[in-house]
Amino acid sequence: MARRDSKNIIRLRVHKRIRSRVSGTQERPRLAVFRSVKHIYAQVIDDTKGHTVVAAGSTEKDSKNGGNVIGAKEIGKLVAERAKDKGIKAVVFDRGGYQYHGRVKALAEAAREAGLEF
Repeated sequence: MARRDSKNIIRLRVHKRIRSRVSGTQERPRLAVFRSVKHIYAQVIDDTKGHTVVAAGSTEKDSKNGGNVIGAKEIGKLVAERAKDKGIKAVVFDRGGYQYHGRVKALAEAAREAGLEF
């Protein structure tokens, strides 16, 4: 019988493996995605300094759709606009151990359409 949280343990193991290869620099920071049951969040992180440059999440006041696919597209577009305002054009994508499917894919494609390169 599998433990209740075994999916998250597997995700964290996959995320650790991804992070061993993916790192953000000042010129090309990391676009990290976190997906909970109800919400989705995205951060643009400079790993050399260890600080978040830009962030967006479906818990913000002006977000209407929550963490569904439409909400993920909204957050992807919002994080890309905020990144462009800070002068960031290219990022490396960190899917956070989640499959590149559904909400994660929608966020990534919306960020690309809004002008981020990755």
